[in-house]
Amino acid sequence: MGSDDLLISKIKPNRDKALMLAKRAVGVLVHDSILLEGIDYTLPEVLTLLEGVTVGGHALSDQQIAINQGNAWRYLFVAVKAGEFTFSLAFLFGLHAIAGKEEALEWGCFRSGGVTIAGSSYLPPNAEALNRKFSELLISTNAFDDTYDKAIHVFLLMVRNKFFYGVNRRTGRLMMNGILLDAGYPPLNLSAKYKLKFNELMMRFYDSGDESEMNLFLRSCIEPKLVEIMCE
Repeated sequence: MGSDDLLISKIKPNRDKALMLAKRAVGVLVHDSILLEGIDYTLPEVLTLLEGVTVGGHALSDQQIAINQGNAWRYLFVAVKAGEFTFSLAFLFGLHAIAGKEEALEWGCFRSGGVTIAGSSYLPPNAEALNRKFSELLISTNAFDDTYDKAIHVFLLMVRNKFFYGVNRRTGRLMMNGILLDAGYPPLNLSAKYKLKFNELMMRFYDSGDESEMNLFLRSCIEPKLVEIMCE
C-alpha cells in the first residue's frame, strides 16, 4: 500500500464534514481550476469575484469563466447537501450548463460535431457515439469498489471522450468531486503548481488509455491536512 493509499485508508467518511471543507476551500478550487486553463487571476481576485464584486484588469470572458466555476461548485454543494447528486446524464448536463455557459460552443448538451486534442494522435469518439460512450462509462464506473478509483475513472474518461465542445476538464473535476463528496470524502484539488506534470501525464493517457499513472498522480494531490480533519 502506497503512502497516498495509507492516507485515504485513515479517512472516516462524513458527507457533512467533507462538504464543509469543500465550501471553505471553494476559492482555492476555483482559482486552481482557472489557472490550469491559463487564466491569470490571483486568489484574492477570485475570492472577490465569488463575493459578487467585479475585478478590473481582466477580460470579461475570463471573468465569466471564473464566475461560472464558482456557480458550478455551489450547484454541486446544494445537490450533495440535499442528497440529490447523481452521476447521471441529467445531472451532468445541468452541471455543464453552468460551468460552460457562454464559453463552450454549446453548453448543457453533448457536442454535435467532432473535436481533436492538440498535441495528441488520439481522436475522441464522434458525436454520434457519445450517448453510447456515456452509457459504457456508467457501467464501468459501477464496477469500482474504491471511491477514489471510481471518481478518478469518471474524470479521466470524461476528459478522454471530450463529451463537450469545451470545459471538459473542469466539468470532469466537478463530477469527480461530486462522487467524492457524496460518499463523504474531502475534495481532491489539482493545484496549478502541478500544471506541467498534469499536462505531460494527460498526453500519455490520451494516447494509451492507461489510467494507472494519472490515478497515482491524482491520489498524490490529496491534501494531508484535509485527511487529518476527516480522521478526527
